[in-house]
Amino acid sequence: MRKADWARLLILGALWGASFMFLRILAPVIGAVPTAGLRVGVGGLAFLPYFAMIRFQPRWSAHWKHYIVVALFNVAAPMLLFSFAAVHIPSSYSAIINSSTPLFGTLLSAVFLSQQLTVRGIVGLVVGMTGVGFVTSGGSSGHHSTAFWLGIGACLLAALCYALAGVYVKRFAHGVDPVGTAGCSQLLAGLFILPFWAKELPGIDFTWSIVLNVLALAVLCTTIGFLLYFRLVADVGPSQAMMVALLVPLFGVGWGALFLNERITWAVAVGCVLIIASAAMVLVRTPRQAPAQVLVHSEN
Repeated sequence: MRKADWARLLILGALWGASFMFLRILAPVIGAVPTAGLRVGVGGLAFLPYFAMIRFQPRWSAHWKHYIVVALFNVAAPMLLFSFAAVHIPSSYSAIINSSTPLFGTLLSAVFLSQQLTVRGIVGLVVGMTGVGFVTSGGSSGHHSTAFWLGIGACLLAALCYALAGVYVKRFAHGVDPVGTAGCSQLLAGLFILPFWAKELPGIDFTWSIVLNVLALAVLCTTIGFLLYFRLVADVGPSQAMMVALLVPLFGVGWGALFLNERITWAVAVGCVLIIASAAMVLVRTPRQAPAQVLVHSEN
């Protein structure tokens, strides 16, 4: 990888790690559903000038089914789930658990893509599950509340959704332009969520702080994040681009500690290291091993 590619990878890790911080700021104030709706809606609209600039043709008649599936499983569902989690658990927890996506991808690829589940993959799964256990035992004051465990469950379900979307794309939509898939799925997801959050808009006090955080979450972390990711895929290949999964939890924990005063306990730190190590076991392969394609883990 060139220096420019490493720079893009670091920027992308920083942006996607920051998305959990912005979710934690917005969701408890304006609600989980409006947060997800604004993120997806504004992020999707931000793709339109880019599509016009590159004269992109989405070919709706040929790819609309793929766009809908990706919109549901790679955008709408995980965005709603992570927004819900942001109301109940620290942003660092969401960022760390988000990196379990490659583990779900390994299992689903073995089931649906007939990819061999290696000893290394099995060890990675065990290490990853151990890491999740450490994170969930790691010192939040709400650890024994139902809301806390629902938040953890929402993060795990979101990671599963990302993995499902990745497996679907690899099996059924590998020939679709990935930039089109990203932008069109964002637009569709915004339409899907719109009926559930638009009615709450009149009750939201849109201060400058909320507006700026929404723009940062939607445009920087989502639209620009997607474009950076697919530029990396084009330049260095999907396997190396997915290494961003190892950076997201580090940035997520760092931003949470720096700007939200989230406490990093020893258990959370150990869990973070274990999940990163497990993701590395899955993502860092020999040339003969090809990991399942995963569109994104945002990010969230």
